[in-house]
Amino acid sequence: MSDGTAVAGLDGALRCPWALSTPDYVTYHDEEWGRPVHGDDALFERLSLEAFQSGLSWITILRRREGFRAAFAGFEIAKVATFTDADKERLLADAGIIRNRAKIEATMANARALAEWTAGDLDDLIWSHAPDPAARPAPKTLADVPAVTPESTALSKALKKRGLRFVGPTTAYALMQACGLVDDHLQACVARSAP
Repeated sequence: MSDGTAVAGLDGALRCPWALSTPDYVTYHDEEWGRPVHGDDALFERLSLEAFQSGLSWITILRRREGFRAAFAGFEIAKVATFTDADKERLLADAGIIRNRAKIEATMANARALAEWTAGDLDDLIWSHAPDPAARPAPKTLADVPAVTPESTALSKALKKRGLRFVGPTTAYALMQACGLVDDHLQACVARSAP
């Protein structure tokens, strides 16, 4: 049982303890989580997947990510914005995704709202909430990693004000972690210093 500090994986490298439960997590942790993500469609995908994750384990979403991408037209905002009630029914019947009506409807509504934004606005808005990295010491244990921050609360409010749904402060913080706005890899984690 981990005390919340970095743990050696099978390769001997220290990693955040959550990353070691499955090979899927190791790859995601080492290659994606905490790396900067830019682009409206890419951020829409991450925002949507974080919303679908609410109340579930991230591994559940990660293992269905390709199904989500297929079902939601690669998370291209312009395409998802045109989804109809027939698409909603198709999604509700799609075993390759999480078939939650409220989350599906929110994803479709968010795409319609984002389609009205100027290109680059989502990227600019999200990244404008990145905290100063110098003001955040590297977490030593999982207990040092927050679930919500003032920045994620502000981001949540800004997204809601612009018409987006399923973007509470915890979801906003998970997005910030996943997309590299914050680096919550533990201080001793091999991925903390990775490019």
